[in-house]
Amino acid sequence: MARQKLTVLETLDAAKTQGYHFLAIVIAGMGFFTDAYDLFSISIVTKCLGRLYYTDLNYSKPGTLPPNVYAAVTSVALCGTLAGQLFFGWLGDKLGRKSVYGFTLLLMIVCSLASGLSFGHQPKGVIATLCFFRFWLGFGVGGDYPLSATIMSEYANKKTRGSFIAAVFAMQGFGILFAAVISLIVSASFKHHFHAPSYATDRARSTQSQADYVWRIILMFGSIPAALTFYWRMQMPETARYTALIARNTKKAAADMSSVLQQDIVEEVEVVESHVVGGDTWGLFSRQFAKRHGVHLLATTTTWFFLDIAFYSQNLFQKDIFSKVGWIPKAATMNAIEEVYRVARAQAIIAMCGTVPGYWFTVAFIDIIGRYIIQLQGFFFMTVFMFALAIPYHHWTTPGHHTGFVVLYAFTFFFANFGPNSTTFIVPAEVFPARLRSTCHGISAACGKAGAIVGTFGFLYSSQGKTAATRDKGYPKGIGMKNSLLVLAFTNLAGLAMSLLVPEAKGKSLEEMALETVEEGEEPQPSTSRV
Repeated sequence: MARQKLTVLETLDAAKTQGYHFLAIVIAGMGFFTDAYDLFSISIVTKCLGRLYYTDLNYSKPGTLPPNVYAAVTSVALCGTLAGQLFFGWLGDKLGRKSVYGFTLLLMIVCSLASGLSFGHQPKGVIATLCFFRFWLGFGVGGDYPLSATIMSEYANKKTRGSFIAAVFAMQGFGILFAAVISLIVSASFKHHFHAPSYATDRARSTQSQADYVWRIILMFGSIPAALTFYWRMQMPETARYTALIARNTKKAAADMSSVLQQDIVEEVEVVESHVVGGDTWGLFSRQFAKRHGVHLLATTTTWFFLDIAFYSQNLFQKDIFSKVGWIPKAATMNAIEEVYRVARAQAIIAMCGTVPGYWFTVAFIDIIGRYIIQLQGFFFMTVFMFALAIPYHHWTTPGHHTGFVVLYAFTFFFANFGPNSTTFIVPAEVFPARLRSTCHGISAACGKAGAIVGTFGFLYSSQGKTAATRDKGYPKGIGMKNSLLVLAFTNLAGLAMSLLVPEAKGKSLEEMALETVEEGEEPQPSTSRV
């Protein structure tokens, strides 16, 4: 027997697209804009940090961050993000989505600013300060994942819910592009005013002292977009599904949504009990959860894990990949600020041509062809293009073939974003019950960040050459760039296989996907529909 539905939830599911939907996209999306800026801007400035603090003038190449320092600088924010996803995901179900939403943004603002500060001028002091604040920056970023996804899914109507959640996540693409553009502007300005020879010409003078301001300005700039939306985030009402189904205050949920939708909603159900949709009380570690959603959680965690191994490896180390195939000139032929400029320009081109369009293709098509197909085709083409890069790798490194490599590389980003990078964020916000939605999204996202950490550490060391001449100073022997790209291709293939377990939520209400429309005594099966 079907359970009684709440009027307020039916009204939300059937609501026409209107202004508050777009306002919610902007408010939640600017958090992801900031997240992407903060997480990916570090890859632009790491070479600058190496030159400033680890250059040995007796060595023929400019300084680079030692392996342990490089790993710490690039991964510490990801470790904070993983912790934040688990903590704030759980907290979002306990205290409410809105209650902790403002705090995550405030943490990002403060720690973005603090990332540009240092205790002293010695390398240990600078790196220790940077890592400390980037961990807590990541902690705030982590909270944004489950909270933004849950809030948007619970505000949206069921017809265009996928597009709305995808639009929030698509702001990540603009954040990546914005990080490259700001880096271009800052480095170009400093390069114009503070001339210096290349490292090969004059080792001492090639690293301008002003470069120390460049990386700090770039990192600190991430606080601005977050600060601009803080007020509006604090004005958002709590979602109706949390208020009605978890806080059990249906009258307040109806009143809040009446104000948002600008229409009268009269809720006849005063208390959500077992005969009402959302009336179940079993928890995450119960037999009922394992039976209804165990496969769903397995699908969302493993696919996000495999996706982020490849996605973060490609993003955080694209400057190293481009240097090795010759698209970015050798470091010794540039000064410190010029190298920041060249790296930022390369990342801006990839973002414009592959990253950003991929996100918005998902926004346009997700409610037409569905999450399942988009995720499968995304992993499939990521695998194909990664094999196309890896197998003839030596061909791409020869003069005249760099453009082909960059085009294929951009296609891997396009299909990551018009594929699993978007859908792994969307699906966990749709398939779990309201009282566990934020928690399960946080668990899924944390598994993704575990993959990102594995990819970051693994690619850092594995991509080094087998001979001393083909690897950076201080690094042990690796398996080489070609074999590392092959590993990423097989990782994408594993993600494709696990995607076969992903359910399709297109056109269905959150309560239908969470199997909350049937009585507790009945035995519903996990949703596997692909229609």
